[in-house]
Amino acid sequence: MSFPSELARQYIDGEWLTGNGAWDIIDINPYNGEKLCSVTVATAAQVDLAYRAAERAQREWAAVSPYARRTVLENAVRLVGERSDEITELIIDELGGTRAKAAYEVRAAQEFLREAVGQALRPAARLLPSVADGKENRVYRLPVGVIGVISALDFPFLVTMKTVAPALALGNAVVVKPHQSAPVAGGGLVARIFEDAGLPAGLLNVLITDSAEIGDSFLRHPVPKVIAFTGSDRVGRHVAAVAAGMFKRAILELSGNSALVVLEDADLDHAVRAAVHSRFLFQGQVGMAAHRILVDRSVEQEFTERFTAAVSALRTGDPRDPATHIGPVVSAFQAEALTALVDGAIEAGATALVRGRTRGTVVEPTVLTGLPEGSPLLDQEIFGPVALLVPFDGEDDGVRLVNDSPYGLSGAVHTADGERGVRFARRIRGGMFHVNGSTVQDDPAAAFGGEKGSGMGRLNGEAAVEAFTTRKWISVQRGRTVFPF
Repeated sequence: MSFPSELARQYIDGEWLTGNGAWDIIDINPYNGEKLCSVTVATAAQVDLAYRAAERAQREWAAVSPYARRTVLENAVRLVGERSDEITELIIDELGGTRAKAAYEVRAAQEFLREAVGQALRPAARLLPSVADGKENRVYRLPVGVIGVISALDFPFLVTMKTVAPALALGNAVVVKPHQSAPVAGGGLVARIFEDAGLPAGLLNVLITDSAEIGDSFLRHPVPKVIAFTGSDRVGRHVAAVAAGMFKRAILELSGNSALVVLEDADLDHAVRAAVHSRFLFQGQVGMAAHRILVDRSVEQEFTERFTAAVSALRTGDPRDPATHIGPVVSAFQAEALTALVDGAIEAGATALVRGRTRGTVVEPTVLTGLPEGSPLLDQEIFGPVALLVPFDGEDDGVRLVNDSPYGLSGAVHTADGERGVRFARRIRGGMFHVNGSTVQDDPAAAFGGEKGSGMGRLNGEAAVEAFTTRKWISVQRGRTVFPF
């Protein structure tokens, strides 16, 4: 399949347009360096066009029967299923993710679309009692209007779809700014699916651009009432500040420093498999990835032997090869930065139990141990295939180490006693924690989001309804009120 470069354009008010900016974003296959397409960036004037189109279209969309909105979502589910093979190939080419990762992303996107089908019918009015005689209180749940979405690199098709689909289902319009490294998977592809599904023009717009061209116009434009951002905590803080200053709602899914914890009674073989998946999925370029693997000292040696053996057996290389576990990182710059990070850690006293080589953009996995407590490396998000093994002494010490982080996105604990795992998880200051599973999980019905530096707000299921709607109180006085004057 040839790369669908025709989708690498701006999509505004139902039209595929060329950006009016003075420079191009070059979309490159991170594995072989092949140029996939180029996109002339959108300007601030085109940001305004997209938001104004969304504002006009949303008024009619909000008045449409929710059953009609549901039909569009059902069509989108069908189209993703019919085109799953092509979408998988596109994700492999544009992101360098393995075939298994790309296939998972497509399946997950279908499930989130199915959830959105149900969300179209979910908002309703509530009839509430009143302290006043003859008075009826109604609380309606209404769409917020227009939502600005800034999408991510790690699962661009999924992250965009899981935000756009419920927003549309609930009667909103959306303007999407995809990540520069995924302008098609996170932008044009989603627009084409909804266009073919029968979504009216203007309700979904895609702007491929950069802040160097548009500044903060995407955030500061008066039309959007909600900004949904997925990315680094550094940029997220800026998004939050701008949104708060303009009384916009911000839904932020930011950086992680997740820990996978192995207690002394864990099934070590299962814990090893979960740790390998949690750390090295998509080359470790996932916010929920297990950056730290914490192991009770009583089982440290046995776990470490099994874990390092499993990591050493991972195959790196061409993401199109079904046998490949680890493909390229997103860019040569990222590969060089990871190499420098590992070299610096070893110079500072860490021990490399597995030391991967860097070949172009393919970075082989590395496992480090012996980092002193308080090492800056333990506090940061490592966006690549580098695992940190950290021993702890007993459950309380494990809880302390997990919480000793500026982030609180995801995590996992492994134990033979599931309820012990739940008690452990409840002590963690974070948005998501999983017992005997991977740190990398997403579910259409479960509230998704982080605490501390990992963001604010939630998506998925009822949380998405809360994020993309607002409440309106209307009272009806059936009798005559007696006023005091």
